[in-house]
Amino acid sequence: MAQGITTGEKYWEDRVAFETEGAGQEHVEYDDVLAFNTFDGLPYSSRYYTLLKERMALPVWKAKCDFMDKLANKQFIIVSGAAKTGRSCQIPQWCAEFCQSVQYQNGMVVCTQDHRQHTVDLALRAADEMDVNIGHEVGYSIPLETCCSGDTVLRYCTSDMLLREMMSDPMLEHYGVIVVDQAHERTVSTDVLLGLLTDIALQRPELRVVLLTATHPGPKLLGHYRNVPLIQLEGVCSAEAVYTGTSHKDYFCSALRLVLEIHHSQEEGDIVVFLATTQEIDLARDILHREEVNISPHLGELLPISVHPGLGGTLPMPGEEDGRCRRVFLTSSPNEDLFWAVHMLNFVIDAGVQKRNVYNPRIRANSVAIQPISRSQAESRKQLVGPTGKTFCLYPEDTPLPSETRPHILESDITSTVLFLKRMDIGGLGRCDFIDRPDPEGLMQALEELDYLAALDDDGNLSEIGIIMSEFPLEPQMAKTLLASCEFDCVSEVITIAAMLAAPSCYLVPSMELRLEASQCHLKFQHPEGDHFTLINIYKAFKQNQQEPFVSVEKWCQDYFLSLSALQTADAIRSELTDTLKRIELPVSMPSFGSKGNIINIKRALLAGFFMQVARDVDSSGNYFMLTHKHVAQIHPLSAYGTKTPKLGLPEWVLFHEYTFSEDNCIRTVSHISPEEFIQMAPQYFFFNLPPSESKDILQNILDKGAEHYKAKKIKKSPSLDSIPEVTASCVIQ
Repeated sequence: MAQGITTGEKYWEDRVAFETEGAGQEHVEYDDVLAFNTFDGLPYSSRYYTLLKERMALPVWKAKCDFMDKLANKQFIIVSGAAKTGRSCQIPQWCAEFCQSVQYQNGMVVCTQDHRQHTVDLALRAADEMDVNIGHEVGYSIPLETCCSGDTVLRYCTSDMLLREMMSDPMLEHYGVIVVDQAHERTVSTDVLLGLLTDIALQRPELRVVLLTATHPGPKLLGHYRNVPLIQLEGVCSAEAVYTGTSHKDYFCSALRLVLEIHHSQEEGDIVVFLATTQEIDLARDILHREEVNISPHLGELLPISVHPGLGGTLPMPGEEDGRCRRVFLTSSPNEDLFWAVHMLNFVIDAGVQKRNVYNPRIRANSVAIQPISRSQAESRKQLVGPTGKTFCLYPEDTPLPSETRPHILESDITSTVLFLKRMDIGGLGRCDFIDRPDPEGLMQALEELDYLAALDDDGNLSEIGIIMSEFPLEPQMAKTLLASCEFDCVSEVITIAAMLAAPSCYLVPSMELRLEASQCHLKFQHPEGDHFTLINIYKAFKQNQQEPFVSVEKWCQDYFLSLSALQTADAIRSELTDTLKRIELPVSMPSFGSKGNIINIKRALLAGFFMQVARDVDSSGNYFMLTHKHVAQIHPLSAYGTKTPKLGLPEWVLFHEYTFSEDNCIRTVSHISPEEFIQMAPQYFFFNLPPSESKDILQNILDKGAEHYKAKKIKKSPSLDSIPEVTASCVIQ
């Protein structure tokens, strides 16, 4: 155990004893216990001791000796405790002390998280408690942002960032302790990481792996790691639970009524409301903002704050709470762990449902399902407030809730995961010991898709193209599109499209009274060839206004109902993709957007990756038939074509980026293509495997006419390489 921590504990023992004895002195100098920080060699500040007192009061502190003993003697440890036990911030620090005690012979400490904002918040808090500078001894890595140095001994990062790091360091030899936090959420990245760590641990007996869960680990997790010590942290007593018996259809209105009733009761404390969808979060914020004008000033201000899953929000660090207003945090699953720092939280309103995207490999689409939360999630939410708080459960007490959260790997498109695992196979990790194995049908669909994209060779191993595709932090289809753009000399434009689609949507959805004005503003960027090209127009306008010295980009985005943060994220992603292209020495063409040849080349590049996502308007009324699975859908209203009526002329053949099989049943980000372009770019064996349909017959006729034309030319002209028609040519990158 580090000397500095021991000295700090002695300091507080002396301080408490001094106060207990009733000494009358108000100020005492502690020059005789001046200690130096073993991480940076500087004396501890007074804030370190203040925070140390708070840390020692956390429930996790009682388990420190037990944890340090097990860490020294066991390779795997599971620690279970709610968000406010202090597990996510204290245990990684203790692991850093452990690594320091052996002089970092086996490496430093990395702690994975599922959420970007949570990662940054924890790193800042850990640096503050360790009395070191963020970016030096403690750092963090999230997509598009890294704050670390060569002195970093504790690094927080998202799970996907650590997986990408394994592509260059398969055995994770830089790390002596790997802490996997939020293991109970069972995300795809976490499950893949846990599966690979089992194999790595066999080859690295000195490695330590610590799993942190918010609730008691289920039988599958415990069964997967046999004879692994489990440390169960003593949490605070759960708040009083009030079950309202509301039906699932009425929870939204009931939640907002409860918020207003709590505020009118003048009971102190902030409120967190767990809803099901992003749309509900935004709608609840707008309604509460409107209701605020009817609230009497003597009740105080009511401040609704949206905290979207995966995006974080405006959450305070400890000590930053403002008692002058009541904050209402509007969020949804799985954001339970984000509220560890909100000390004034006194009310939880739990709708008891969550939105899940369930992937169907047969139709290559997600369907949105509203499902009950698990018992472990319900318990985590109750533990966010102390024994003096209240939890309002908007469902009957006898509602049957599933015991555990269903693993995301069973409900997700795993094509990107399979591509990554194929890359890891090259790195020497031959197997991934999954806790729950992926669905066989989903696995076969992923392998088939990678085969169509030429990412696999004849033996099922990663091809040269597949290796290059795995270098990009993109879905495989977009990575293939980016590679094809190098062949068609439209890299600059395709990088912009890829960045805009990888970032959150740049379109703001305003209140109902402003939606017509927003649509008119968005029309100014519309491109006749479709949404992919419209995204290029928006990005170009954003960059032009960004460079104007007398233009406020923030105001420009507000005027045109565009998201500044989304456009800034797209700009950062574009820079990262450009750097990756240069690193692997692929050509980056100069911008030439607007010319006819450039438009055709962009479509060819898009079809090289998204030939599996092509649809045809079968009745000239906007009903688009998808070639791969024979489903019919409409164009999303936010599309440039979505506002058109069939009389204005919808394109017959389109390429789309996303299809959601749910209530709206829409295809999103749509651009016009010709059937000849599709035949030219789609692999022949993919075309022949399409199910029979009228659309396939039309394509077959075009293909046959092209073959007849080729034979006629062959009779008149001697055979040569130049006589091969474009109709039957395949993309060069394949």
